[in-house]
Amino acid sequence: SGGYEVPLGTPLRALIERAGGVAPGRSIAAVLLGGAAGTFVRPDELDLPLTLEDARATGTTLGSGVVMVFDDTVDLHDVLRRIAAFFRDESCGQCVPCRVGTVRQEEALHRLACGRPRGGVADELALLADVGAGMRDASICGLGQAAYSAVESAIHRLRLFGEPPAVAPAPSPGPRAEAPTAAPGHVPVQLDGRWAEVPAGTTLLAACRRAGIDVPTICFLETLAPINACRLCVVELEGARVLVPSCSRVVEPGMVVRTRSDRVVAARRMVLEMLATAVDLSAAPDLQALCAEYEVRADRYGPPSPPADRDRARAGHHARPAAGLAASVAQPVKLDNELYVRDYARCVLCYRCVRACGEEHQNTFAIAVAGRGFDARIATEANVPLPGSACVYCGNCVAVCPTGALVGRIEHDLRVAGEWDAARQTVTDTICPYCGVGCTVSLHVQDGRIVKATSPFDNAITLGNLCVKGRFGWTFVRPEERERS
Repeated sequence: SGGYEVPLGTPLRALIERAGGVAPGRSIAAVLLGGAAGTFVRPDELDLPLTLEDARATGTTLGSGVVMVFDDTVDLHDVLRRIAAFFRDESCGQCVPCRVGTVRQEEALHRLACGRPRGGVADELALLADVGAGMRDASICGLGQAAYSAVESAIHRLRLFGEPPAVAPAPSPGPRAEAPTAAPGHVPVQLDGRWAEVPAGTTLLAACRRAGIDVPTICFLETLAPINACRLCVVELEGARVLVPSCSRVVEPGMVVRTRSDRVVAARRMVLEMLATAVDLSAAPDLQALCAEYEVRADRYGPPSPPADRDRARAGHHARPAAGLAASVAQPVKLDNELYVRDYARCVLCYRCVRACGEEHQNTFAIAVAGRGFDARIATEANVPLPGSACVYCGNCVAVCPTGALVGRIEHDLRVAGEWDAARQTVTDTICPYCGVGCTVSLHVQDGRIVKATSPFDNAITLGNLCVKGRFGWTFVRPEERERS
């Protein structure tokens, strides 16, 4: 091993020989070009000239310039599992495809190594291909986009698991349409085959909504800046290497966008499968409807793992996957105050609560994201109970939560008792009586009892935000509930 500088075009075989080759009596089994994010090449491909063009033509990459040579004594299945574990530990955890996809990849490889594939080897290879495509097309950064590269090349190039599944050729792009001229201050964009004209600075998501095109979202909220975490709003932009997040990508003149191509649908299905396998979505009816629409098959990953104390997780350290289970975020509910409940088994890590608590609204900074990768989670400072944190109980985190991970204590208790029924509730807008700001408060009433207070997101005064009095200080109308406030 060592660092070598050779002219571009030097054959791979010559470089290996210059570095000393393999031990006497041994033969080369495979070479990994570009390190963990690279691809394998076979022994019969060692005459490959080391240039960017030749590597691309061969379907490989020079990547970081790392050349890892494996002789016939090396267990390449173990190498793959170590690569998968590396990507799982290196994931920052911000986006769904990488945070969960790297875990599902490692689990599938572990099942194959243990001889316990779900369904059969072909089923596991198909699952790996789906997960890999989702990570490559929808992850935020290059780490997630390259997490499947070595595994994919081992499957198709080395045929490490036997005959690989067929790969459909990528569709060839058609002729580029000429963009029409737009009015001053506007830009033309083609959305699903039809040209539209939108004001400059408009995001693709806003342009789609103006055109009546539905694009699903989770982490996006009109009152918060886009953060690109969920990756459910991705669309296909002609000429782009990967799918782009429509919530933050600004329209440029002449863009050609497809919002329901096969590639987009597959990526969205994968995001939803990642969430459905890791998170309890039972209190998120909108996500359940999307899972049905996109034909999500969460069962093919195995049953979810049992609840665990995720607060004890150490970044960069995880146990070997359990062959029959899919890792989940299941954990005990946090019941440490009388105003709201934190049930992080339902958390999809959309970052809405962190942003609402932070500089975008409340500026309290009582919560943040702790850990990394699959162990990333919402936590208070030093993971102290909520009453000992900087929380001011405004409940603005509760207001923006899309999955029921954060709910008022009364709503939680009614749900546990099986008595919560939004269909029976009426909502009445009024003005908060506590101060002169004049915040609009929407009172949710079920069976003659106030069960929740919210504020409209489109209200110019509140933007959906309230203080502790407006959010929770209404129990004075029912003396028996005063103890909660």
